[in-house]
Amino acid sequence: MNNVAKKTNSLGFLKHPKDTKVVVAMSGGVDSSTVAGLMKKEGYNVVGITLKLYDDAKSSKKSKQCCAGQDILDAKRVSRQLNIDHKILYYQKRFKKDVIDSFVDSYLVGETPIPCVKCNQTVKFRDLYAYARELNADALVTGHYVNRIQNNGNAEMYRAADLTRDQSYFLFTTTQEQLNFLRFPLGVLHKEETRKIASELNLNVADKPDSQDICFVPNGNYASVINKYKPESFKEGDILDTKGKVIGKHEGIINFTIGQRKGIGISHKEPLYVVNIIAKENKVIVGNREALSIKKIYLKDINLLSDIENHSDGLFIKVRSTGKLIKAKVNLDKTKTEVNLEENEIGISPGQACVFYSKNRFGDKVLGGGWISKTVNNYLST
Repeated sequence: MNNVAKKTNSLGFLKHPKDTKVVVAMSGGVDSSTVAGLMKKEGYNVVGITLKLYDDAKSSKKSKQCCAGQDILDAKRVSRQLNIDHKILYYQKRFKKDVIDSFVDSYLVGETPIPCVKCNQTVKFRDLYAYARELNADALVTGHYVNRIQNNGNAEMYRAADLTRDQSYFLFTTTQEQLNFLRFPLGVLHKEETRKIASELNLNVADKPDSQDICFVPNGNYASVINKYKPESFKEGDILDTKGKVIGKHEGIINFTIGQRKGIGISHKEPLYVVNIIAKENKVIVGNREALSIKKIYLKDINLLSDIENHSDGLFIKVRSTGKLIKAKVNLDKTKTEVNLEENEIGISPGQACVFYSKNRFGDKVLGGGWISKTVNNYLST
């Protein structure tokens, strides 16, 4: 009897699922657990891998952080229930170097970092990707909400069907080689469908709350992380208005981010927002909401998945994960890339990402993106 598959399986390989080895990145949450369950149900040869990224003795069942101690236990339980191999990779040192240190350094220069992008770029899609290759896996499968479509021989990335869960913004650093190897089964589902599937698979994490905090930031307290690694960075400085007048004092620039309104500590006739942070001078600039308006930004460290010059008339950007698509013109340059927005956007900060999109018959395609190095508005330049 001929055992060669006559059509591609659900992951796009011309062979039977049982002959297709997949590594599933399992964080212990409902999304990655559901992916593991789907792969097992479809008959794939599944290896679940969980990354231990940091040490947190205080993590518990009530934790809203991902990759905490309880999450690792949940991933092991799901793997036992599904009867799949499960491995734990101890990446604490890599995570500290590539993600936490980068996070701290970014805050110290007045930026607003996005550690989830750095995590995907390094320990997940670089290190875990390499490990999956070493295992001779056919694919690395994750629970990200992003759509992957095979077109003209290469994989393309699109925003997820569930736009409220779409994670394409966090994956803009993905390379074409990585994208060809990756699979995202949840990209065509809505969150409630994922939970329904988890319940049908009798997974004990079906009703587990989603992680909300950055995994190494307890209770969303960024300053506590800076204090842990760089306590000397808490230096008193001046708070100025947009005209340069000193109107108050601060206890460290790391307590502030662009666009922040609460916690400034200054009474004023109208709401004040942080509109600039001058790290070298240890100054925080505040102003009204209009002073946050940005129409031009500059980018560094560009990663492209597609030639954006072919989309000059229909190019869109996102400058925050929950933000809308904004029409813009992008001028690529070897040293810096200039982006001109067709409408003002509030509170863009250096350290954030700017992701490029175009629209076609498949949806909103990710073309690539870069890190915001500088912003320009009517009041000041950072």
